[in-house]
Amino acid sequence: MPINYQHLRNRSFAPIRQHYTARDTMLYALSLGLGNDPMNASALPFVFEGSAGGLRALPSQAVVLGYSGFWAREPDAGIDWVRLLHGEQRLRLHRPLPAAAEVVGHNRITHLTDKGAGKGAIMVTERRLETAQGELLATVQQVSFLRGDGGYSQADGGQPSDDPLPALRPTPEDRAPDFVDTQSTRPEAALLYRLMGDFNPLHADPATAQAAGFARPILHGLASYGLVAHALLRQCAGHDPSRLRALDIRFAAPVYPGETLVTEIWRDPAQPGQFQLRASVPERDKVVLSHGWAEIV
Repeated sequence: MPINYQHLRNRSFAPIRQHYTARDTMLYALSLGLGNDPMNASALPFVFEGSAGGLRALPSQAVVLGYSGFWAREPDAGIDWVRLLHGEQRLRLHRPLPAAAEVVGHNRITHLTDKGAGKGAIMVTERRLETAQGELLATVQQVSFLRGDGGYSQADGGQPSDDPLPALRPTPEDRAPDFVDTQSTRPEAALLYRLMGDFNPLHADPATAQAAGFARPILHGLASYGLVAHALLRQCAGHDPSRLRALDIRFAAPVYPGETLVTEIWRDPAQPGQFQLRASVPERDKVVLSHGWAEIV
């Protein structure tokens, strides 16, 4: 059965009230590999509460807070969830993320775009992350590629199809990057990262991964996103999480836990404080994150 446009666009999501602690903040950073080198003092503020100035949250942690869970697996969604892939992630940070707080996530589906039979559909889920007092912390947009649900707008007498979000720009091909960052991932990285709340078995169960066309469980797209966000902090923001204000990126190919991630970053000469980026896995000579854009103040 095809997905139902009106049902998905009008789907109600209860506000997600979440209290996260310093322990949760440290676990998030550890799941991205911070602390792998016990002598790296720049990582300590994100994994050790005794650091000078206290514990700090990585800005990318906003994408796992107030999350409504893997609801696409629920029967009422009508989505071929085994073939769902995370296509893009977009984030705007309106104020620094506290190291511990009570937050509320308001989730809704804002776009559903049919690419045609056999070509899939695109779904955009937006989350406004607020403090318990109603202050806006972040706006999160998750773009999902519904590989098994294309052609829905031609079914049942015709259904609407929304215009897509503005396209992200590819990285420059005419000059070398201004910064290059290399970091390794741990073999158990996906099993650690799923503790952030995304329990899609694609990232843990070999049989599910193989049914979806992968040789083995893949790393969460948001884990790769967090790794790239940390690379930006290291290379362009002096390790200061309050300076990252926005990060958009496209997931071009999966990352397998244990692989190396090389992030290339270009300054935008026309826009001070703006950067373009992509990331690749040298073991497979494969670009895995592309069309990246970031704003740092």
